Amino acid sequence: MPVTLADFERSALPTLSEYATIPCLSPGFDPHWEETGHLRHAAELLAQWSQTALPSADVQIRQLPGLTPVLTVTLPARGAVAATTVLYGHLDKQPPLGDWSAGLSPYDPVRRGDRLYARGVADDGYAAFAAVLALAELEAAGAAHPRCVVLIEASEETGSSDLPAYLDALAPELGPIALLICLDDGGLSYDRLWVTSSLRGLVNVEVTVRVLDQGLHSGLASGIVPSSARILRQLLDRIEDSATGRVLPAQLHVTIPEDHRRRAADLASAFGDNLFDDFPVVPGLRLMGDSNAARLLAQTWEPALSLIGLGGAPTPDIAGNVLRPSTTAVLSMRLAPPTDPDDAAALLVHLLESDPPSGASVRARVTSTGAGWVAPPLAPWLDQALDAAARATYGAPPAWVGEGGSIPFLNALSVRYPGVQIVSTGVLGPGANAHGIDEMLDLPTVVRVINVVTALLEAAGTAATS
Repeated sequence: MPVTLADFERSALPTLSEYATIPCLSPGFDPHWEETGHLRHAAELLAQWSQTALPSADVQIRQLPGLTPVLTVTLPARGAVAATTVLYGHLDKQPPLGDWSAGLSPYDPVRRGDRLYARGVADDGYAAFAAVLALAELEAAGAAHPRCVVLIEASEETGSSDLPAYLDALAPELGPIALLICLDDGGLSYDRLWVTSSLRGLVNVEVTVRVLDQGLHSGLASGIVPSSARILRQLLDRIEDSATGRVLPAQLHVTIPEDHRRRAADLASAFGDNLFDDFPVVPGLRLMGDSNAARLLAQTWEPALSLIGLGGAPTPDIAGNVLRPSTTAVLSMRLAPPTDPDDAAALLVHLLESDPPSGASVRARVTSTGAGWVAPPLAPWLDQALDAAARATYGAPPAWVGEGGSIPFLNALSVRYPGVQIVSTGVLGPGANAHGIDEMLDLPTVVRVINVVTALLEAAGTAATS
């Protein structure tokens, strides 16, 4: 019997709501995470629930010295001899970002209809519950399935910085991996199963421009001492065309594969003019790109620069007539999927630090990198199983779409396990607001994803014995 919304509400929603109250920020946002204990608390909560929901599983919290915890839920194979299937998610969260809308709060979950609002419930707290409930459904039905390991990490929002060490430590236990199901993704709507075809990479750089050792009255220094903000603007002009937003270095552009261009054109045609209607843009704002197909490709296969943090300036209410000594910016460069992030990071540092305008002091520091990813072709059995599961659950075939974000785990597994079959999907859709205010989890979508995962695992067990 498929899992229903009532099943999820009864078995998982109370604990998911309790998880929502925990400010378990990723270590990059909480440098004192070990002292606060929030990540450990979240891992223990999920572990306790998982053991209750799936008594036949081996549930463990692993924690290497100085690293964030990892939760594993291991279920032996039933009626099949097969390599391991890994079901991936993460429990760490982004910070609240700002003030949430009236009646909503990042750590006080609120349900409105079939939607749950709180930080981390969609990205990616639901994943552990979905994976374990899929396994529990297989066990209850006595269905054949491969050996399964649910792997829930706690550093994904910091670029999965701790994950490589755990992959090394768990390698003997994981053994050969035949299938990876990633539950940290989503798509363009809630009416079909979305599967990710590619992910962009990422480089974050913190750059500081310093012109003075201390601030000076602007009436004294302006017009003589160059502004650190103006010099930062000049440096950014080396990377991005300020008029169009196009990234300038040719090394950061790639030839987009024809099948990905075709998928973008098909999606743009299917969704029409409302493809980006969920973006909360101000009235009258003109989007970049001359068509929705071009925007989809820009979102998934083109590099793009965002200024995501700014320091060195007082808030407007206390701003005085002072020429500030420095300006610091945090730059986020999204990379085309095949681009080497280390090469891109070295290029950005060189462009920012070399020959600084007006002889200013410029220091650029890479804070994080992540490789992009392109989905490998599916084996025939998995392609058929995915199509059948999507049609049975959503009433439509699966839809493939590139993602503009990064999931470092996918590339890490692809490198470590060449040829591994990968299905990346999830619950993030319009209004989910991952990383933003008012994050939302669509509960019926969770149930559909659980039933798709159950079907894929059963198909994997059948494929192993056929």
